[in-house]
Amino acid sequence: MKLQELASALLITHIHGNADTEITGIEADSRKIKPGDLFLCIPGLTVDGHDYAPKAIALGASALVTERVLDLAVPQLVVKDARYAMAALSAHFYGYPSKELKLIGITGTNGKTTSTYLLEQILRDQGFTTGLMGTIQMKIGDAYFEMERTTQESVDLQRSFRSMCEVGTDYCIMEVSSHALELGRVKGIHFHSGIFTNLSQDHLDYHKTMEAYAAAKGLLFSRLGNGFSGNSKDRQYAILNADDAASATFERLTSAQVITYGIEQPCDVRATDIRITAKGTAFKLVSFAGEMFFRMKLVGKFNVYNALGSIAAALAEGISLEAIRESLESIAVVDGRMEVVDEGQDYLVLVDYAHTPDGLENALSTVREFAEGKVITVFGCGGDRDRTKRPMMGKVTASYSDYLYVTSDNPRTENPDAILQDIVPGLAEVNYPENNYELIPDRKKAIQKAIDGAGPKDVILIAGKGHETYQDIMGVKHDFDDRLVAKAAIKGRMQ
Repeated sequence: MKLQELASALLITHIHGNADTEITGIEADSRKIKPGDLFLCIPGLTVDGHDYAPKAIALGASALVTERVLDLAVPQLVVKDARYAMAALSAHFYGYPSKELKLIGITGTNGKTTSTYLLEQILRDQGFTTGLMGTIQMKIGDAYFEMERTTQESVDLQRSFRSMCEVGTDYCIMEVSSHALELGRVKGIHFHSGIFTNLSQDHLDYHKTMEAYAAAKGLLFSRLGNGFSGNSKDRQYAILNADDAASATFERLTSAQVITYGIEQPCDVRATDIRITAKGTAFKLVSFAGEMFFRMKLVGKFNVYNALGSIAAALAEGISLEAIRESLESIAVVDGRMEVVDEGQDYLVLVDYAHTPDGLENALSTVREFAEGKVITVFGCGGDRDRTKRPMMGKVTASYSDYLYVTSDNPRTENPDAILQDIVPGLAEVNYPENNYELIPDRKKAIQKAIDGAGPKDVILIAGKGHETYQDIMGVKHDFDDRLVAKAAIKGRMQ
């Protein structure tokens, strides 16, 4: 595609140099440039892509997208907003692939990953070819790829969508982060439906206020449904958690048809008679499509919410309740989400990704419902992130645990001991006894000690990292998997 044709996706531009330059690819990361690529100079929070233009040219970039003319001997497409241009140009270059897929976006503080997996399973069981994008991985056809972030940059998203189209994908289910919405990574993407899970404190290091955080989430729904269609296949749906106050705002923002789900409030898809045990969760579903009992292997009230959102989305796609139930009841576990580590011990070890106050409360309140012995929690808080939630996480964890091991999560560039000290005021707020917790910066030692001290029927919850297979310390990612560390500790105790 020639630079001039690519530029036609934007109204106000200026081409400095040869407009007939051939463009064979688009990249925003100078390290990934190949000969013939267009390099997008994106101003960032900490670095400016314009500074990397010489490196991109050295690697073979044939042209640049800039916000100002650079003194470099390659054609430049000068735009007002390079980040917006990245979204528009990428969509044009890859042929607007999101319009060829049924794309379902899931946003919220907690539950996004589990919800994508539940809905993807339902759709796949109905014979649809599915794609998946989220925190754990991306799935294109039968291939799986690691993800650097929950939601990719717009150029990577468009490339991934085109790859999905090429293998005949019918549906793509993707997590949509607040950062992605705020930074415009999903601008110009055609969503078929959007699902809202919940809203609680997280990412305030970036958004600063809960109001700004909620507004970022609302962008997904404000872009849904602005054109009605007589064809049912083209209709868009906003699937909202009726028990979360933010849903009322999102409903006002959207023109899409709204489907509500929940437990406490009247809604279109509701769970009643919920029963939770260590082996699973049962509930009665009352919906606009009928009533039915569900018995899932997944544990916890929060997983009922995840299931309800997925059920509502599947019903909107015309899938029967019987088929939905069969799929959900077949799912045993989602990686790092209340995942059991079982080596035949007489106490229960669970690994969960909970890393927010709300996420910890969901996990621990569930554990408290079925625990026959003590509840022992191993948790920490990530470095270089929202410090205000640290005492809150301490308070929540202390409220449900009999014993605590406060340890490192991903300290990143912060001092691990300082992070732990930020958690302690939350313990003091609920007068948690000092002899009921230990501060152990070494996460491996904390897990080992928790397992060595467990008695019969106790429950150990190792929270914060879930599926992650690394620990980020001073910019270096060290191999670390809570599940493997716990497994080794259990085996070591048995010897």
